Amino acid sequence: MRARAATLASVLVAAALVLAACGQDDNGNVDSDQVDAVEPPQQGACRVLTPEDVALPSNATKVVDCSTRHTAETFAVGDLPPVAADAAYDAEELGAFAYQTCSTKFREFLGADESTVLRTVVSWAWFRPSEKAWEKGARWYRCDVIGGGEESKAYAALPPTAAGLLAQQPTNDEWMVCANGPSVQGAPKIPCTEKHNWRAVTTIKVGDPEDPYPGDRVVEVTTRDYCSRSVGAWLGYPPAYDFGYTWFHEGEWKAGNRRSVCWAATTA
Repeated sequence: MRARAATLASVLVAAALVLAACGQDDNGNVDSDQVDAVEPPQQGACRVLTPEDVALPSNATKVVDCSTRHTAETFAVGDLPPVAADAAYDAEELGAFAYQTCSTKFREFLGADESTVLRTVVSWAWFRPSEKAWEKGARWYRCDVIGGGEESKAYAALPPTAAGLLAQQPTNDEWMVCANGPSVQGAPKIPCTEKHNWRAVTTIKVGDPEDPYPGDRVVEVTTRDYCSRSVGAWLGYPPAYDFGYTWFHEGEWKAGNRRSVCWAATTA
């Protein structure tokens, strides 16, 4: 068996912690009433978001009918924690709160467990009010499910609602993540309905919630050893097999992630 290691950033954590430049380009798809809105947005609303939209901390893209083509659906809206009252617009604790809140609600909305949401091509993004609305006291958050991840150049269209999308087992390959390349690292992440030679098959737990970060080397070695056994079991213990693994770093650990992803070299 040969291990192929990958050290990609988690889609879910990156969406929570990475803050890009503020503002939104008016490309004709912006609702002027939403731009500096103090009132929270509507839960259940659908939009056509792009990776460029998701890179920004606030969003005022026009709402569309969910029966028409859309790439995002708002699954959670609420108030930021009390600490946000006096926090800076880009305070780190807001990203940590968003990760914990949106990731939990994301699993519930899709009907999935922790393992499945780390192995799906859909992900989530969160938005806060604009800086002008923040100065006026707006302190809400918005969590959207999106039809793609951190590496996506464009997002796939979602069904009329993504509620329960991953509840059915086995899950539809259209929504599960595979890769096509000589190794997991650097290979494009694609739906498993497309030609592939790697499939994310399991995840493994590398720590408990209260554990301090043990360091990159410990996490990688633990991931490698666990994934070797886990993928072997998934494949039915063949005499030889290739496996890969995706492990995450201290930033993701602090945000709450305690899992690594195991990949099998397979076309099925």
